[in-house]
Amino acid sequence: MMERKLVFGVAVGVAVGACVVAAVVVGRRVKSRSKWKRVVRVLEEFEVAGDTPVRRLRQVVDAMAVEMHAGLASEGGSKLKMLLTYVDNLPNGSEKGTFYALDLGGTNFRVLRVHLGGQRYLSLEHDVERQPIPEHLMTGTSEDLFDFIASSLKDFVEKADDPDQLAARRKELGFTFSFPVKHASASSGVLIKWTKGFSIEDMVGQDAAELLQQAIDRIGLDVRVSVLINDTVGTLAVGHYQDPDTVAAVIIGTGTNACYLERTDAIIKCQGLLTTSGSMVINMEWGNFWTSHLPRTTYDIDLDADSPNPNEQGFEKMISGMYLGDIVRRVILRISQESDVLGPASTRLLMPFILRTPSMAAMHEDSSPDLTEVARILEDILEITDTPLKVRKLVVKICDIVTRRAARLAAAGIVGILKKIGRDGSSGIAGGRSRTDIKLRRTVAIEGSLYTSYTMFREYLHEALVEILGEEIAPHVILKATEDGSGIGAALLAASYSS
Repeated sequence: MMERKLVFGVAVGVAVGACVVAAVVVGRRVKSRSKWKRVVRVLEEFEVAGDTPVRRLRQVVDAMAVEMHAGLASEGGSKLKMLLTYVDNLPNGSEKGTFYALDLGGTNFRVLRVHLGGQRYLSLEHDVERQPIPEHLMTGTSEDLFDFIASSLKDFVEKADDPDQLAARRKELGFTFSFPVKHASASSGVLIKWTKGFSIEDMVGQDAAELLQQAIDRIGLDVRVSVLINDTVGTLAVGHYQDPDTVAAVIIGTGTNACYLERTDAIIKCQGLLTTSGSMVINMEWGNFWTSHLPRTTYDIDLDADSPNPNEQGFEKMISGMYLGDIVRRVILRISQESDVLGPASTRLLMPFILRTPSMAAMHEDSSPDLTEVARILEDILEITDTPLKVRKLVVKICDIVTRRAARLAAAGIVGILKKIGRDGSSGIAGGRSRTDIKLRRTVAIEGSLYTSYTMFREYLHEALVEILGEEIAPHVILKATEDGSGIGAALLAASYSS
């Protein structure tokens, strides 16, 4: 009897133990499922808030065209500055001779020599040298900076392969100066403010081209600064040189901007403006574009508030390489705050801009079965280790949402430009075109690593263009990747403006 009771007691104990273990396992599973549901909810909310259906993209297109009109009508009439460049004479392939360019846009500058033979070349023969700018010159005086640059230019010019070049007529130079400038002509422009670590106080309000010319003259170099441009205008010059149907240029890299060819009679804020070609290149500064139709999420709002320029460059903060990686970081941070699926909280996730867009692109385009590149980047950069495969897939999905939205909005911006000039195949805000214009070819020159090096971004942009324009019109809009607008483009414009 005692033995039977003992066996029964053991059996009951085992059963109770099994039930407790089962309850713990079920409890963990329920808890795990609940955690995962929270993660999925964060992702779904982000995807919905950032959604870009074609209906919304067409609203962005219309808003872009309207803002362009407003910016051309009056100074300060729009978030788009619509700056006059006074460039009205784009290169057409007939240019001959050797021309120079100087590209100053950051902590380095480049000097280039381009040889032109009087016919269109898809690839131009050119020489180039890059020089770092000593840090003290970035905060010194304008004379010191330009004397240093002119001295480097003189060394470069005197190293020309052909000694006859040195005795030839005065050399022409195109100056790419990628800082905010107010132009008075194609060859002059006053610096509005410094960016990118420069703070040479005596230069603000001064003509950048004139300061360079004075430095060139001081060292006895026979070179004339014939045109002053930014890199977007240079991209349009390269595009137009290679293809006369090029009507606009867009840069989508670390930052973003666009310019296009506008009829002078449409530039209302500058009445009576006359150009020999009847048109002028307008620098849109489209990074500052804004409309309530842009799909802004809480992550965009927080990024903007934390930036050095809140309430500015709203479009740029949603589409350019400077910011995309950080939007992804912010979403991953939110997930780590909602759940521990990423393991122990990483302090790296709190560091703004630690996740750069090239790393984001590498995770997005990881095609390995177990997403080893995703795991490596999460570990190396964010110190998130031992992530299960489903978490890596989640990170890829976040990258996809951010990239797809950026590319589709960039496509809407491009169609907005075409709509403004009546080249989008619709009747358009600009006063209408006949249906025969549908078959007219129009080319947009594009530069920038986001477009040229990031395959998924490029594919999403092309896909959105077809959705917005329709199957009939889209094939007649050519997006053409160009190379080195800030260098070669400046030399080409020096050629078209040569005296």
